[in-house]
Amino acid sequence: MQHKINKLLLMGLMSTLLLSGCQVVSVKNQALNVTIANERDSILSRNKLSEASLNVLSMTGREAKICTESPESCVDEIKQIPQIIDEQLLSTASELYLAKAIELENSAECKISLLTKHISQERQQAQQVSYEKCLSQQLYMLDKSIRYSYAYMFKTKRGPQDRIFDNRQVQIRDFYNQSIAKLVNTYYLRYKPTEVTSQIKIGQSIYNIDFDNYPELKKRKIEQLMSTYNLNFSGLRSITRRDGFGSEFLVVLPDDIPKASGKAKYIISPMSYKYPSGINPNIHQARYLAATLTAEPASAASVEDILNQANFQIKAYDPYKFEKLTIGNKQYPLAANFSAPYGLWLAQNNLGKSAYLSLIDRDEQLTMPHLYMLEPYNPNKKIIVLVHGLASSPEAWIRLTNDIMGDPVLREHFQVWQVFYSTNMPIVESRFQIHAVLTQAFAQVSNQAPAKHDAVLIGHSMGGIIARLLVSDADVTQNALKMMNARQINQYKNVNVVKDRLVMKDIPNFSRAIFLSAPHRGTEFADRWFTRAARKIIKLPGAFLSAMADVLTQEEDLKDLFKEIDHGLIQNGPSDLSYKSKFIALTEDIMPKKGMKYHSIIGNATKSDDLNIITDDVVPYKSAHLEGAVSEKILKGGHSIQETPEAVLELRRILRQHLVELGLYKP
Repeated sequence: MQHKINKLLLMGLMSTLLLSGCQVVSVKNQALNVTIANERDSILSRNKLSEASLNVLSMTGREAKICTESPESCVDEIKQIPQIIDEQLLSTASELYLAKAIELENSAECKISLLTKHISQERQQAQQVSYEKCLSQQLYMLDKSIRYSYAYMFKTKRGPQDRIFDNRQVQIRDFYNQSIAKLVNTYYLRYKPTEVTSQIKIGQSIYNIDFDNYPELKKRKIEQLMSTYNLNFSGLRSITRRDGFGSEFLVVLPDDIPKASGKAKYIISPMSYKYPSGINPNIHQARYLAATLTAEPASAASVEDILNQANFQIKAYDPYKFEKLTIGNKQYPLAANFSAPYGLWLAQNNLGKSAYLSLIDRDEQLTMPHLYMLEPYNPNKKIIVLVHGLASSPEAWIRLTNDIMGDPVLREHFQVWQVFYSTNMPIVESRFQIHAVLTQAFAQVSNQAPAKHDAVLIGHSMGGIIARLLVSDADVTQNALKMMNARQINQYKNVNVVKDRLVMKDIPNFSRAIFLSAPHRGTEFADRWFTRAARKIIKLPGAFLSAMADVLTQEEDLKDLFKEIDHGLIQNGPSDLSYKSKFIALTEDIMPKKGMKYHSIIGNATKSDDLNIITDDVVPYKSAHLEGAVSEKILKGGHSIQETPEAVLELRRILRQHLVELGLYKP
């Protein structure tokens, strides 16, 4: 009986299994990052096609690997399947061609071996032929990827605005942007042009270069042209980008002003000096430029035209001047990388090293101040001038400069000029020379240009003192000469080399100034034993001393003045910062001109709120404080307060306030 029951149970179980079949699908939980990765990853982020492309290929019965190897035949097969809609065809084709281009890029054939010198010349020639053929194949694949991507974005039944939340649209935009980046880089590897060309030829395809939206690049030779996608800058806390359409590039132009050979000439009277080119060579136009490139059909009536017609256009845009571009009578945001040019400028020029070398008079090219424009000059944007402090350089302003680039309002209305000067120079001399180079730079600006007026001057530490004196009117001649115990005061007073430095005139182009951790009344930090020891090592620049000697010793009555150099009144910059120095005694009571709006940002490294105790460990509050400031902000932090997020936010607030008061911005 039991045997029959067991047999019946077994038959029932078998019947159930036969009726239900083998279970193919089961369910389990997976990590959220896996789900998101499956939806969004593509050939750009992994060595595998996107899920969307794999789903399309599954309809053809072809394996992904075979399609990646021969994208053309695979795309032809996809075209024969009527159930595959236009978006699926175009997007999958775009990724397949890009995948093949990436495969070629990583192949041995598309790389030049470093060991070619050990093989025969015949073998070297064969390798070169193979290398050029591989690059040509890569260019062909990238050309195809660009065309299919563009057709997907702008020529399908649904427009870009209908797919605004689609992951696939973001993927195809990335395929398009990356294909342009790789195409331009590969073209320069393949043909090695020495200047921006007017055409790029790839097989039957002709890409005409259009610079109408970036005239600064027209007919210019280039030193470097690179995509910014693979650049990483360790010293920048963040990279300021703008997402959008187009491929982000960085262009480095050659320095049109040749560097002086040998010892740099120190110019005592820069305003009257006859420069060989007619322009001060220490005023540097922007050489490191952000650029955005797009590839568009010359005339596209249909998808077939986009995919097969020979002529395309590569359009270069200045992303500072263009936030949007127009395609098919509709506007789209233009992509940009604003940090890359700034980061490369800092990295290639090693300004921090130059700052320290100049302090001990080991960088003669920096004896005279330099002015750097960080973007192509724009007559319609207000100017911010940044002046660094002791033993520092424009690197002191990395965070602020990057934040200005990242703030759409500030980026639209301001352009940044950086001053770089040798901080071992007497501060009164630095003020005089920086005054000259800024005056010469503003003289190049048209009187009708908005950039001519209402500029903002920002100085940190020693640069804060210099900034205050640049926006002040004062004549300290009498007091200075009395300090020298000179016998013939009236005679000295009429000597131009003295008068030019002791009669201070403001720069009228500025209407606002900001002082950060500025020791307006000096600091006892400059008199501590280790600082005094350093001051003995820091000498005045040899070029400056030689130039002064040539002028001052020409007249018998000026010998006493020359003797004062490096002995009290005329001494190196660090010594001038002492609260006991004659420089501080001469200048501490000089205030910005009437009508000038100015602000103070002061660090507090103590736990006290007592204004008699507050200090940033270098400059006490009582030295940094200025009566009459529009605002004064005391922030928790040390002497390098300009690097803190709180200080940058306060600077941004002041700069926006400046725009509001000028009627240029309404919050």
